[in-house]
Amino acid sequence: MILGAVLSGGQSTRFGSDKALAELDGHSLLGLAVDALSLWCEKVVVVGREEAPAPTIPDWPRPGMGPLGGIAAALRLARDEDFTAVLTIGVDAPGLPDDLLERLSPGPAYLEGQPVIGLWPADADKAVMRILEGEGRHSLIAFTEAIGARPVRLARNPANINTQADLAALGAEKRS
Repeated sequence: MILGAVLSGGQSTRFGSDKALAELDGHSLLGLAVDALSLWCEKVVVVGREEAPAPTIPDWPRPGMGPLGGIAAALRLARDEDFTAVLTIGVDAPGLPDDLLERLSPGPAYLEGQPVIGLWPADADKAVMRILEGEGRHSLIAFTEAIGARPVRLARNPANINTQADLAALGAEKRS
């Protein structure tokens, strides 16, 4: 069983407002992310916020740990609820390929250039906890290296919306 986790605990500083609530084609980016994961996962949670169109859980060990804190929270939940793996995506990456899960399988694997989009075995919770509790780099790349995750290259990566201009450009691209 695969747990889907939308990582939504960022500050959206470059975006200027709550990016998760921004709309693309009349749907919030958060809603689009939850819907996308629902195609591949038995359960979907949103990590790092209190209100969402799916159950929510807080970052671990605390807010402000970046994407790794969201992945840690999802892996802990997966372990506690007997999921075998976690598929993570950011709230800001609409347009995922329909075969994303197949491309990332078997995990651990992540999209090259967008490592927040990844398939992680539930037992990787120990590695992420060691990183977050340790003195070394608290980075997603340190995590991928620690568990031997493989990068997956796509011909075209999904959008990575960081600014209002990114969202506007994607909207214009979809309309043309």
